[in-house]
Amino acid sequence: MTSTDSAATDNAQKAPAKDPWDLPDVSGLVVGVLGGTGPQGKGLAYRLAKAGQKVIIGSRAADRAQAAAEEIGHAVEGADNAETARRSDIVIVAVPWDGHGKTLESLREELAGKLVVDCVNPLGFDKKGAYALKPEEGSAAEQAAALLPDSRVTAAFHHLSAVLLQDPEIDEIDTDVMVLGEVRADVEIVQALAGRIPGMRGIFAGRLRNAHQVESLVANLISVNRRYKAHAGLRVTDV
Repeated sequence: MTSTDSAATDNAQKAPAKDPWDLPDVSGLVVGVLGGTGPQGKGLAYRLAKAGQKVIIGSRAADRAQAAAEEIGHAVEGADNAETARRSDIVIVAVPWDGHGKTLESLREELAGKLVVDCVNPLGFDKKGAYALKPEEGSAAEQAAALLPDSRVTAAFHHLSAVLLQDPEIDEIDTDVMVLGEVRADVEIVQALAGRIPGMRGIFAGRLRNAHQVESLVANLISVNRRYKAHAGLRVTDV
């Protein structure tokens, strides 16, 4: 057999390409939300719990987290950040940017081995409006990866309106979620988690080195919202 014949045989025996929409079942995973007492974290916790996900929200103060969990309902639990990290399979980081690094550094041990989903947007504000900040590491997600070497860091849920997430009168969130990460299996878990929320899709959007522009786009959406009195989201077409 010639080398050409061998290559043809090898190609014929290759498995078909994986369907990008063939995503895992994540319904049994426990989701922790650090910063779960803030608008974004509380909104995500509400939507995921309403969809049937087991959710724990974390805060620096356990009593604040417990009070927020009671307000959300849907069997959401509240705990301090460390306990939330320990008890969760997936941990969403929704803390304010100015506390991002310090919070993650303090939870390095508890987050070891966990799938971490960073949704923090480094932004500044002045009289002209919102503008993007660029962390030394390149993005909030890359900062998380640097601070959590034993965790599996991804980035997602940046472009969601906290107002819409928390509104019980809204049944579906009409938006796509751009998901970034280094390992396909981890990205697909996060995509599947986003897909648990009615109206939402998780879309692979590259590796963590591309997170800065995704995080930065929130400054543009804030400008859109102010001009049009809206709660804008994103849709990726032809996918």
